Amino acid sequence: MNKKDKPVFVKKLSDELANAKSVVLVDFSGLTVKAQQDLKKRFKESNSKMLVVKNTLFKLAAEDAKLPKETLADTVLTGQTAVITSGTDPVSPIQILGKFAKESVSVTGEPLPKFKVGVIEGKFQDSESLVKISTLPGKDVLLGQVLGNLMAPEYGLVSVLNANMQKLIFVLSEAGKRG
Repeated sequence: MNKKDKPVFVKKLSDELANAKSVVLVDFSGLTVKAQQDLKKRFKESNSKMLVVKNTLFKLAAEDAKLPKETLADTVLTGQTAVITSGTDPVSPIQILGKFAKESVSVTGEPLPKFKVGVIEGKFQDSESLVKISTLPGKDVLLGQVLGNLMAPEYGLVSVLNANMQKLIFVLSEAGKRG
């Protein structure tokens, strides 16, 4: 990238970071080009985007976008860094990363890529939090579970009322046969 192109790139990245619902930084070292392409394809399907960026350029863009200071730490911005952004669903790219990391393992047995840090809807998340979020069920599954829990008492009440009604009908039909 030419020196004159860098300010334009930083401005575009800054705008993207400011408008994103989630921003996740990962260390993608050890990932093959084919694996990176596969991961980018998965992100594209969920309206997310993966961008390999120089740490210094990311730091400039993140400062401009007013991301939390923990995201800009020198301990975070070392090594190979890729930025994953999502403008729609803040959790789906994290779940995609978690699933992909389980499928793709390094020679030493570590998952690839490795979570660094993230910002989800303005809140800073460390790598441990991101790993936990990546194992959560999808939004649709969680909504279904909540709905099921809300409807369970009504179904129980209907079952109890139906059971008593069936007993009454049975007693009346037996009394009709005898009498």
